[in-house]
Amino acid sequence: MPLPDSWHNLTPSDQSRLIEMAWEDRTPFEAIENLYGLREADVIHIMRRQLKPGAFRAWRQRVSGRRTKHLTRRPADVIRAYCPTQYKHRR
Repeated sequence: MPLPDSWHNLTPSDQSRLIEMAWEDRTPFEAIENLYGLREADVIHIMRRQLKPGAFRAWRQRVSGRRTKHLTRRPADVIRAYCPTQYKHRR
C-alpha cells in the first residue's frame, strides 16, 4: 500500500515534524489530522514505512495504550501538548 498523497505533498521539514508529533505522548492524532489532514490510520501507515521495524513496534506499543493520543480518551487535566518539564534548556 503506497503512502498517502498528502504525505508526498509535505516538505521534508513537515514530514519530520509529523513523525515527531506522532512520537510525542501528549500530541493527539486529532492534532495531526487538523494540521496535516492525515487520519490515525494514515499516521500508522506512515510510521510503519518510515521507521525501522523495531522502532515501529516500540512506537506502536507506546501509543496503543496512551489515553493522551486521543482527545476523546484524554484526561481533563491534560491541557497542553507537552509536559511542563519537556523542552527545558540546561543551564
